[in-house]
Amino acid sequence: MDNPTRSTPRSLDGTLPLGAEDTDGDVPGPAGGGAVDAGAPRPDRRGQAEAFDAIGDRYDEAFPHKAGQIAAGSWLAGELSPGGLVLDVGCGTGVPTARQLVDAGHRVVGVDISEGMLNLARKAVPEARFERVDIADLGRAEVAAGLGAPFDAATAFFSLLMLPRAEIPGALRTVHGLLRPGGLFALSMVEADVDYVPIPFLGTRIRVSGYLREELRALVEEAGFTVLHESAASYAPLGSDTAPEVQVFLHCGRR
Repeated sequence: MDNPTRSTPRSLDGTLPLGAEDTDGDVPGPAGGGAVDAGAPRPDRRGQAEAFDAIGDRYDEAFPHKAGQIAAGSWLAGELSPGGLVLDVGCGTGVPTARQLVDAGHRVVGVDISEGMLNLARKAVPEARFERVDIADLGRAEVAAGLGAPFDAATAFFSLLMLPRAEIPGALRTVHGLLRPGGLFALSMVEADVDYVPIPFLGTRIRVSGYLREELRALVEEAGFTVLHESAASYAPLGSDTAPEVQVFLHCGRR
């Protein structure tokens, strides 16, 4: 007879088999992270995932010039010891970040909720590993261990802005918990005082959040990071009639 107290098996992205009951309770966060309430409702991000499945490689066509992101990747690549293990949160197509870090001799694990983006990333950077994982599940001990945590560094380029503001502080703490002491973190967001507002984007609709840079910096520091460098640049998607956005990049160290 099955043991009724055993944990229900999960896939790597933390989801339960259809019809299964969650019996895990609180799961300790990895590497010093806080406890994760495994019984809490998982965010429904199917709309976001489907939007990026539809966008596919048009994303890189619309954003061909990524100087700030490339500069942040170069900073990480130069600071890490050879063969450093990097988690790319919201990896998208794998270009430029995963490609850049692998070319510099580092190991990359990319996670995203869009299977379409992951398929593109696997083709663009076959040397890296890519998994379908929601950021809400990264704090689960079994998911973190399956990905190879703890990491030497992490990146989150324009991925945290896809979350409601209520989830972003917890996501930052989760990334902090996935890093080794002294680990590095590079992230970017669009500077805007908005909370999960719907916007048209490359022929579809997505929801985005943003902060003014002082508030973003404060959130990052409250999550346990030291901001080592900050930069910003104005950018508009190629062929778009939208006004240029201000992209903020932070280079951080884990305290």
